[in-house]
Amino acid sequence: MQEPSVRTSRLAIAAGFAAIIAIGGSGFFLGRVTAPAPKVPAPVAPAPTPAPKPVVKTLERGDLLALAQQAADAFASGQAAPKAVTDAAGRAFDLTLPFGCGGPADADSGLPMRWSYDEGEQILRISVRSETWKGGDWGSSGPADAEVAEGFWISRPWMSSPDCPLRGDRAMARGVEPVTLPGQTLAIAQFAGNEADRDLHRGGRPYEIVQRVPKERFDGSRGFRLLVSGRIANPGASAPIRCVQPAGTEQRPICAIDVRIESVRIANPVSGETLATWSTGRVGQ
Repeated sequence: MQEPSVRTSRLAIAAGFAAIIAIGGSGFFLGRVTAPAPKVPAPVAPAPTPAPKPVVKTLERGDLLALAQQAADAFASGQAAPKAVTDAAGRAFDLTLPFGCGGPADADSGLPMRWSYDEGEQILRISVRSETWKGGDWGSSGPADAEVAEGFWISRPWMSSPDCPLRGDRAMARGVEPVTLPGQTLAIAQFAGNEADRDLHRGGRPYEIVQRVPKERFDGSRGFRLLVSGRIANPGASAPIRCVQPAGTEQRPICAIDVRIESVRIANPVSGETLATWSTGRVGQ
């Protein structure tokens, strides 16, 4: 038997390698051709953006005066309370009542809202007393003592500004109570028909401040502010603003905004400083 030559062996080995490479390349190519195409992820639709919640504005002095005017107009016309008035039930409010605009009160003054400043002692004294009414004063039926109300008259209800009026040279004499004859026409009041609600009334106790204020820091030129905050009451079937005409149809309606008072503050409009705050049990205090 003839032995293969070196050249023949080398050719055989080379042919074997070539066959292996050809077979491997074919397999690689066949694998690439037959391999499934990679899945393209489906586009993800963006989540819908939730509509922004409407911002419910806190009712301020001008808003409350406008609602009271609508209520008075409807009452005098014998019509039902406007939708804007009934829809106000439950809304938050922040009412500013400027007082002491005419300057300090005399020592024996009987004004419900007054202030004085002793320059010698450098002591500021402020006293604010709420008004008290019977339910019958605002048209409630039933026994006279079945319902009581406590609150404040809103002086100058024709002014939406929270500031004292610029009086110029028409300064009011000291100790004279500012009234519009035949009397006040708009109040903010907290009505109570049971003992639990009456516990939130102050029972005639005034809001008082006795505070030392250095002369160089004191400025009472713009009076002071009483800020009453809370929510408009939701009396159910009734409107949250009550009006009466005790003297008949020729009298301007006298109205009361039914509220739930949460806090009372006294502030200096010049410095913006809050001098004292009183919170009711309705806000956990």
